[in-house]
Amino acid sequence: MGKLFIVPTPIGNLEDMTFRAVRVLQEVDFILAEDTRTSGKLLKHFEITTQMHSHHMHNEHKTLQMIVDRIKHGENAALISDAGTPAISDPGFLLTRACVEENIEVDCLPGATAFVPALVNSGLPNDKFIFEGFLPVKKGRQTRLKLLAEETRTMIFYESPHKLLKTLQHLIDYFGEERQASVSREISKLHEETQRGNLKEVLNYYTQKPPKGEIVLIVDGKK
Repeated sequence: MGKLFIVPTPIGNLEDMTFRAVRVLQEVDFILAEDTRTSGKLLKHFEITTQMHSHHMHNEHKTLQMIVDRIKHGENAALISDAGTPAISDPGFLLTRACVEENIEVDCLPGATAFVPALVNSGLPNDKFIFEGFLPVKKGRQTRLKLLAEETRTMIFYESPHKLLKTLQHLIDYFGEERQASVSREISKLHEETQRGNLKEVLNYYTQKPPKGEIVLIVDGKK
């Protein structure tokens, strides 16, 4: 029986790719990539020629059994996402669960993920925290925010740049404008930035300076 490797890839700076990640991607029988065009650039940079297949949220249900069967018949597979650790707000959970259910060994390599440096950089308490990922866009958003308004642990959110202002305003509506927060964007990239302050101050900053790039929003818990 083969094995499934979960392989984190850099979220920006290619120097964050580990030696082990490169070796695993070179040695497996095939690679499952969220976007083969994006991952193709990464593989080319590290001179990795392993066969690559598309595996994303729109086809993962259809291809799941085929992948499991290949691994059960002795092939080793590696799963990567466009950036960061697979299954963290990216495809990966369904395949991992299917492999576990079939007693296939799963090996998740340590590596890049956006929320850890953002949490540490925030200066907010990080002994206890919760990862919320992306808030619901419409249905369930208000219900979730009402529950989180009483959360005492530091909260971690992912957000797209064109929705950040709306989300900050919603957080002010439910948490109050004095709640401390931190916005990290373009982590490990050339124009990396972390903006700290209360929610009102952060909203004012990005109202005057529209955000770009990948964003991690850290919000203090209720005191």
